[in-house]
Amino acid sequence: MDFEITQEQKMLVETAGDFAKNEFAPVAQELDRKEEYPMDIWKKASELGLIGAWIPEEYGGAGVGFFGNALITEQFAKIDLGISLIVAGTFGCEAIYWGGTEEQKKKYLPLVAQGKAISAGAFTEPDAGTDVAGARTRAVKDGNDYVINGSKMFITNGNVCKFMIALAITNPENEKKYSKHSLIIVESDRPGVTINKIHGKMGVRASNTSDISFEDVRVPRENLVGAKEGLGFYQAMQFFDTTRIMVSAQGVGLAQGALDKSIEYVKERKAFGAPIASFQITQQKIAEMAIRIEAARNLVYKSAHYLDKGEVDPILNAITKYYAGETAVFCANYAVELHGGYGYIDEYDVQRYYRDAKILQIYEGTKEAEVLTIARRLLA
Repeated sequence: MDFEITQEQKMLVETAGDFAKNEFAPVAQELDRKEEYPMDIWKKASELGLIGAWIPEEYGGAGVGFFGNALITEQFAKIDLGISLIVAGTFGCEAIYWGGTEEQKKKYLPLVAQGKAISAGAFTEPDAGTDVAGARTRAVKDGNDYVINGSKMFITNGNVCKFMIALAITNPENEKKYSKHSLIIVESDRPGVTINKIHGKMGVRASNTSDISFEDVRVPRENLVGAKEGLGFYQAMQFFDTTRIMVSAQGVGLAQGALDKSIEYVKERKAFGAPIASFQITQQKIAEMAIRIEAARNLVYKSAHYLDKGEVDPILNAITKYYAGETAVFCANYAVELHGGYGYIDEYDVQRYYRDAKILQIYEGTKEAEVLTIARRLLA
């Protein structure tokens, strides 16, 4: 076992870290207040090869793998979680990569890897979040087309995507619950697609989140992801096994950012005639944050390493996602406490970290869902 990252990966960390410090930090508070997607930052990151970096070189990407993508994500989230979601400009492409045809990979992956398009994954519905198989959107065959009707909720990149991967029922008559759905590529400008931005989120406000409705939306049957219907649920699970690692890397990055801000503050802040860093209770909080971050980071790196080898471990990924989300919330909470009253106002970044952290226990599988995944597989 080698826990040392390569020189190339170290350079990737440095490039991503410098980019985030220079581009994110000056505008993070403003974008949070305005709920504004940083399109200009996404474009700059794309030009540096930091968006879709996991995509193999044969499909136009940098080919750094999911481990490299996790390193980038961690550095971005250390500065701002909302802006870091520009890395998720590839959402949905993971499903094409794992389950799509060669023609689909060559058509869609280069668009995202080269900064020509943003993609989205349209899975969640108003009444079907964690229960993926409960999705009701339907795609009915009509000649050489699918006609899609239904709605999606909480879709990252909805308003800014060029295309999305939508989960829809294509085989309603199938008696097997998990064989009714398929994944279908839907271009966002097709007639019948309506996208509305969601306002008023507690956190990750710089990220674009939308609800989407499909009303008699026609797409060619060649947009079916893969060569066979009825695989949508399984393709979605493989998609989440991939993206949960990115979300876990976000958790590590946010937690590290909260720790960095806290260390800087407690060294400067004085109370009772001494820096609060000299107080034992402060040192305990700092140490506990560091312990959890190191454990979470190792889980993320291990999960990403195995994913790049093609060895997907759902239990490990669920453990990683659960623990990284818990770590982010824990560290953000401690950061606010260490900042005292100042941690409660938006002049200090830790209040934003605190608001942002909660989503890491919710999206890409709630913490409760991760616990069930772990327990059920262990007890099976």
